[in-house]
Amino acid sequence: MRWQGRAGSGNIEDRRGMRMALPVGGGIGGLVLLLLISALTGTNPIDVIKSAPPSESVGTGGSDSVENDPQAQFVSVVLKSTEEVWEEIFRQRGADYQEPVLVLFTDATLSGCGVGQSAMGPFYCPVDRKLYLDLSFFRDLDTRFGAPGDFAQAYVVAHEVGHHIQTLTGVSERVNAMQQRTSQREGNQLSVRMELQADCYAGIWGHYAARQNLLDPGDAEEGLRAAAAIGDDRLQQQSQGRVVRESFTHGSSEQRVSWLRRGLDRGQLEACDTFATGTF
Repeated sequence: MRWQGRAGSGNIEDRRGMRMALPVGGGIGGLVLLLLISALTGTNPIDVIKSAPPSESVGTGGSDSVENDPQAQFVSVVLKSTEEVWEEIFRQRGADYQEPVLVLFTDATLSGCGVGQSAMGPFYCPVDRKLYLDLSFFRDLDTRFGAPGDFAQAYVVAHEVGHHIQTLTGVSERVNAMQQRTSQREGNQLSVRMELQADCYAGIWGHYAARQNLLDPGDAEEGLRAAAAIGDDRLQQQSQGRVVRESFTHGSSEQRVSWLRRGLDRGQLEACDTFATGTF
């Protein structure tokens, strides 16, 4: 990708090197949260409490700035590109695009949706409308999933932005309401459709990124390989030696590739209606 020298986004929140803010002076609620985070992260709650000033949040540590970190710079440039693309798409539809914030963190952090951990992979929280990313996931994408390349990494960011689009358009709220009234199996199917739509929206960004002269030859193929690498069927086969389609929550490799390609080729929101009958 031709990203060097391009402007980055102002919507980056860098929490790397910071410890999670914990309400250690918050009574029983703070204690329960502290114990939950301790269990999830493997830290000693006594050590956390000792390191914190009374009735205050845990302090922050140092972190390399985004400007001095090429990988963080890259993410910032990609986010800026998504902002430009979606602002234009929303403008054409007579709407204002509300930009999300992307949080960079290490190991674990607090979000509006609860505790986020690196093991969860990148995620989007509709409550605070923020994207959360531990940059170590990009290393996993290369070494563990066999999907190297800068556009593969950009696809990950654009996919999470796709979930933000679903929040702005009301899709997330409608799907969540439907999931409350359905079985686990039907809820999983709705989750699959949500994830595939986010893949398609990532493809829409890629479609316009090519017009921005941001892409190199072969970049789209990097993204398609990444989509295939993180399909539910492939991940289940690797982790448990068998595939259980009823438990899919993100879609098969074939589905993820298909919907990402659709967005890349068509570049239109109407092409990404994964909830229409017969789309699978």
